[in-house]
Amino acid sequence: MVDGNIVEDGVLDPDAVGSLRGLSEAQAATLAAIPVDEQVYTADLGDLGDYRVTALIARDQTTVVTGLPLAAVNDTVRRFVLLVVVVAGLGLLLAGAAGTLLVQRSLRPLRRVAATATRVSELPLERGEVALSERVPDANTDPRTEVGQVGGALNRMLGHIASALAARQASETRVRQFVADASHELRTPLAAIRGYAEVTRRVEPSGPPEIEHALRRIEAVSVRMTGLVEDLLLLARLDAGRPLERAPVDLCALVVEAVGDAHVAAPEHRWLLDMPSEPLTVTGDAARLHQVLANLLANARTHTPPGTTVVTELAPANGTVLLTVTDNGPGIPPELQPEIFERFSRGDTSRSRAGGSTGLGLAIVWAVVEAHNGQVEVSSQPGRTVFTVTLPLDQPSVPEPSLPPTPSRGDQPRGTPNSTRVAVPGPSPDQSAPTANTATPPVG
Repeated sequence: MVDGNIVEDGVLDPDAVGSLRGLSEAQAATLAAIPVDEQVYTADLGDLGDYRVTALIARDQTTVVTGLPLAAVNDTVRRFVLLVVVVAGLGLLLAGAAGTLLVQRSLRPLRRVAATATRVSELPLERGEVALSERVPDANTDPRTEVGQVGGALNRMLGHIASALAARQASETRVRQFVADASHELRTPLAAIRGYAEVTRRVEPSGPPEIEHALRRIEAVSVRMTGLVEDLLLLARLDAGRPLERAPVDLCALVVEAVGDAHVAAPEHRWLLDMPSEPLTVTGDAARLHQVLANLLANARTHTPPGTTVVTELAPANGTVLLTVTDNGPGIPPELQPEIFERFSRGDTSRSRAGGSTGLGLAIVWAVVEAHNGQVEVSSQPGRTVFTVTLPLDQPSVPEPSLPPTPSRGDQPRGTPNSTRVAVPGPSPDQSAPTANTATPPVG
């Protein structure tokens, strides 16, 4: 370039070694604008790419602009950057995997400590004898490590808990044995008191009215105390794990007898039965199961006003028997429902105590049902209280050849077509209590 005029321009043709290919006007103008200061600049030559160019003055006072293409350099840089990114990514992955393995290995003892705590949390510690043998392995109780310190502290805590549970079990065993012994010993003097009072009253039938009343009260109180002693003795035996009688029990007959007895005790209530047409048989202790139903009916009788309707329903359900006692009385307060099966638990004035409840009836229900591998639940609100007993059902029973008579018009069938609801009246002087699968007219 001479005096600002381009004398010759060109770029080496890669297809023809040693030959030049002309530049466009725009490319030539870009090169002509390069300052002549022997500094290196980057010039964008369009489709030729970027060039590193410099301009200098030759000896003949002509300006020479030369440059080298950056395409190969840029490609090398891109390849290097890609290689660095790939290597860095692989390095991070390897570092992460190695770190994960190290962390998992270092946390393995802590997981064993957590597993021990989880197994302890799943043990039934609230009742009965508990063998608390779970401990953190000795390898994870090294006091020189933080995890070892946690494991050792957990083992010491479990040791203290095991000692406390053993002391509690020993105390419960002593109390249970005392209750059983005391109940057993009290039965004889109570029977003697009742017998002497009855004999005295019969021997002196024409004694003073005050003496007659006192003797009757002695008999009544002795009967009540005998019942309380029998309840305590039964609970003590169940707590001790004494086996119950195991024999087939026809629940239909048992329910009919118990409801008939309840009507005799409280004729002012309305007693209804909802029974299947086929007998339902379970394996258990007939006397204890009768006591379960008797206690539930007595609970409904005692804590509801006269005129209350009490429905006893028996039905099969998925390999079990559902026995429900429903009343439309005032209900049980919500705050008392969680503890209603606890011993000596009583309701408040919303459910009358006129019957002199001892607070053991529902506790006996819970203990007997549990001993039969069953469950008992309560659901209550004002106007509807339902006690539900679930018992394992024996093999399907063979239907009886005769079906119960059609119920009266006043009581409509409820539930499945094979169930019948009947009202239960009290037995007349020349008629025994109704038997199973027998319908009787409703009480007016």
